[in-house]
Amino acid sequence: MLAYIVRRLLLIIPTLLAILTINFAIIQTAPGGPIDRLIAELKGEAAGALSRVSGQAGDVAPVAGQGAGPNGGERSGDTRGSRGLDPEFIAELEREFGFDQPLHVRYFDMLGSYLTFDFGESYFQDRSVIQLVIDKMPVSISLGLWTTILTYLVSIPLGIRKAVSDGEPFDVWTSGVLIVGYAIPNFLFAVLLIVLFAGGSYLDWFPLRGLVSDNWHELSWPMRILDYFWHLALPLFAMMVGMFTALTMLTKNSFLEEINKQYVITARAKGLAQNRVLYGHVFRNAMLIVIAGFPSAFIRVLFTGALLIEVIFSLDGLGLLGFEAALNRDYPVMFATLYIFTLIGLLLNLVSDITYTFVDPRIDFERREG
Repeated sequence: MLAYIVRRLLLIIPTLLAILTINFAIIQTAPGGPIDRLIAELKGEAAGALSRVSGQAGDVAPVAGQGAGPNGGERSGDTRGSRGLDPEFIAELEREFGFDQPLHVRYFDMLGSYLTFDFGESYFQDRSVIQLVIDKMPVSISLGLWTTILTYLVSIPLGIRKAVSDGEPFDVWTSGVLIVGYAIPNFLFAVLLIVLFAGGSYLDWFPLRGLVSDNWHELSWPMRILDYFWHLALPLFAMMVGMFTALTMLTKNSFLEEINKQYVITARAKGLAQNRVLYGHVFRNAMLIVIAGFPSAFIRVLFTGALLIEVIFSLDGLGLLGFEAALNRDYPVMFATLYIFTLIGLLLNLVSDITYTFVDPRIDFERREG
């Protein structure tokens, strides 16, 4: 098993390299970068100030240095530096952002820095990227980890119970509830929870924003834990409501498939109790496919499913950080979040394979590879 783990860890390196290379090529060659965004902001502020001044005089003049075409627009032959901004200022911006270097130089500089987890400085937040990621990590880890754990703790027993009572009233009405929950988008359910329980229009039982209260550091440790889960209650419930269905039905179908196999019929014929059959024989085989989905479920919740929940409940996590970085063309933050997301996903896939062997010792990845 150790040799298999070492090989998988070594495979992470070319996988990360390929993903970073592809995304670097796409992002760096895409139109509209951080310099264009900054210039647009500067020109917008200048145009807004000039409009206010000229509006008071009853006349709106063009921005200084920005020529107008026959239809009032920019002349087609104007360059970026001639449209109201000093070319030397543009060159200084390019040096500031590192765009005065050739593309291949920037690429290899990025790879060298990422080997030591040096992600540089954010273009627009005046902070190191690694510090930004560390500050946002607790929120995203809290949402992703607790949502996944609670979903598995509820869905697996529920799926087993539905498999045992297949076709009975319990199976029918729980399926109806699960389907309704799956059909409701989690962000819409989050808004409903705020309206009902967070001071929207009815009850004011839960806080509306933040992961902890402002006086959290002044509380005793038991009260800190309660305060932490008090703030997480509504976001977790909003994220979990749609996740129960897929995992519960997967568990049910896995158990139904195993229950109908010959070895289960034989075990029952020998007089073994129902729980002994389910958890001594069926559970180990049926849970393999369920365990295989744990890493992808955690990654999906951690980095994609939590984005709208973070926005609605004012939870400043990694999903929101990456989304804002993409909008602002903040390349260091974009690549850092991509790098960390990919690395965590690859490591969790390895953890999933290792977990296979604990659930079913008959699985031997080294022998299968050989």
